[in-house]
Amino acid sequence: MIKGRDILIVCQQAWDIEIGSNCKNIAIEFSKHNRVLYVNPALDRITMIRHRSDKKIKRRLNVINKKEAGLIKISENIWNLYPDKLLESINWLRSEWLFKLFNKRNNKVFAEVIKRALTALDFKDTIIFNDGDMFRSLYLKELLRPSFSIYYYRDNYLATDYYRRHGKISQPLVIKKSDLCLTNSDYLADYCKKYNSNSFNIGQGCDVASFINFSSPHLPADIAVIPKPVIGYVGALLTSRLDIEILLHIARYNPDWNIVLIGPEDDSFVSSELHLLKNVHFLGAKHGDDLAAYISAFDICINPQVINELTVGNYPRKIDEYLAMGKPVVATKTLAMDMFKTYAYTANSKEQYLTLIKRALEEDSPEAHADRIRFASMHTWTNHVNAIYNAITRTLSSRYKAPHQLQLFDNPITA
Repeated sequence: MIKGRDILIVCQQAWDIEIGSNCKNIAIEFSKHNRVLYVNPALDRITMIRHRSDKKIKRRLNVINKKEAGLIKISENIWNLYPDKLLESINWLRSEWLFKLFNKRNNKVFAEVIKRALTALDFKDTIIFNDGDMFRSLYLKELLRPSFSIYYYRDNYLATDYYRRHGKISQPLVIKKSDLCLTNSDYLADYCKKYNSNSFNIGQGCDVASFINFSSPHLPADIAVIPKPVIGYVGALLTSRLDIEILLHIARYNPDWNIVLIGPEDDSFVSSELHLLKNVHFLGAKHGDDLAAYISAFDICINPQVINELTVGNYPRKIDEYLAMGKPVVATKTLAMDMFKTYAYTANSKEQYLTLIKRALEEDSPEAHADRIRFASMHTWTNHVNAIYNAITRTLSSRYKAPHQLQLFDNPITA
């Protein structure tokens, strides 16, 4: 446990994001025993021009124009900072040296904004926790001189067009200079170890309590009318992450099974043959608070992941949510799924999905239900952040052999 520290969080997701956020969950957990400054990504020029009418952009412009305060207290130990400076949009630059030049300028502007907030809050001996912000925060270690720096890599950003061009250079640099690199899968940890031997997979946290404790005598009306067995999926329906062929195969070969898909669709899903099949039901996007009610109606939960650069190393957070409700799970076999193999069925092909779903329906039992919940209950945000604390402690212990030298911060850090 690390207590009484000042922690600066920089990330890709603003505090006012509508969807769930790993970084916000971690910030809340940090704040139970430490002070936290959570910095929103600074507004860039192209985003300002394209989305000027968006209420969130208007608020950021008000902060920049000194019409609103940028430093907001969220709770007892958390402050949220809206940067009051505009950054240049530079990712379109093809020249590496030009990108580096302007990115250093953006970093300096960003750092000055953060410095003012740190001074206002009297933050000292700060720990930087960088959640994948490889561009804006590349030089923050040099500019802010924290006591300790952590890079948190939980998604294969380099598989996306936006990050691929300059991220291939920037990300290894920020990994190399960080005191500690943390990931949520072995695949991403192996990548980080190429540049920093002090890299660890610490798994993933999840808000499992809301799923474990869910109880309701009534199902949502739109799923209550669908005959069983129900084979369900909850999450964004994106062809970059999901294999439509697996879903088609399941639906075609088992017309008595009803496939329920919950989440927003991309264009490929909207135009897919799935919409023509009577036993496939698209129920649309649902509020996060309602997801447990829908999962409770599933007989089998699936994660028909497509294997590509974007997905191969990702931690499947939804598996924890499924298991937290005791549901049988059939998912595409990946390296990240290995940790779930005792509690979930993993498939190598669309044909194997059929076999494993049948087996899951046949083998389900109250004992298996309880085992799944017990396993998922370990993947809390508290346990996840404790793993972060332990990784920091291990790093300091290996760096400073004598016990008195572990006092890098004002308070000693002990295991």
